[in-house]
Amino acid sequence: MLKSYIAFDLETTGLSPQEHEIIEIGALKVREGKVVERFMEFVHPNKPITPMITNITHITNDMVAGARSCPEIIHDFLSFCEDDVLIGHNVMFDYSFVKCSAVREGLTFEKMGIDTLKIARKVHKDFESKSLGALCDYYHIENPAAHRAYYDALATAKLYQTLAHYFENEDPSLFKPQQLTYKIKKVQPATAKQVALLQRLCSQKKKVPEWNPDTITRSEASRLIDTLLKA
Repeated sequence: MLKSYIAFDLETTGLSPQEHEIIEIGALKVREGKVVERFMEFVHPNKPITPMITNITHITNDMVAGARSCPEIIHDFLSFCEDDVLIGHNVMFDYSFVKCSAVREGLTFEKMGIDTLKIARKVHKDFESKSLGALCDYYHIENPAAHRAYYDALATAKLYQTLAHYFENEDPSLFKPQQLTYKIKKVQPATAKQVALLQRLCSQKKKVPEWNPDTITRSEASRLIDTLLKA
């Protein structure tokens, strides 16, 4: 079992690190098995948080209104991480968002990591759900604020320690840090046809456009077109 590492978790406005934004970072630095430092920050997004995301995370636009922007915070978070191994539940999801944010600022973020979800899928194949919440319930790990970044990071650290206690001797390789590799996909701008169709649909549906024709991506445009066609 690692005695020194960073356990971390993010809350975001969606699933795509190219198109969505980080709205909260939570992490704890562990040294010799003890938490020695914490990182807890809201992140002010460029676009408003939707009601659906607020319903999942309980993070409102008011809560992030006075927060720093991602470009400001990402420098501090990378410094916090130092050269530590990262531990997360579905760690590649959170890593991909930090990696994309770092690259936008001209920074590098190459890390070794351990994924408690990957471990759970191997040692608990019979479990219907391997979510952090389901595993915390099974192991009686308290998480007073699920879907809030720091508390999920703390729960992940406890889950890692618990899984290592029970299963590391059986399969040591499962608990070894692996290189985290995420290839950043090139974002494609919306086509002229998509923009024209969106403008026409907004006019027909009497909707005020809330998107920028100069910055909207191809996939964002596609989703908006589908939404407007169904409206």
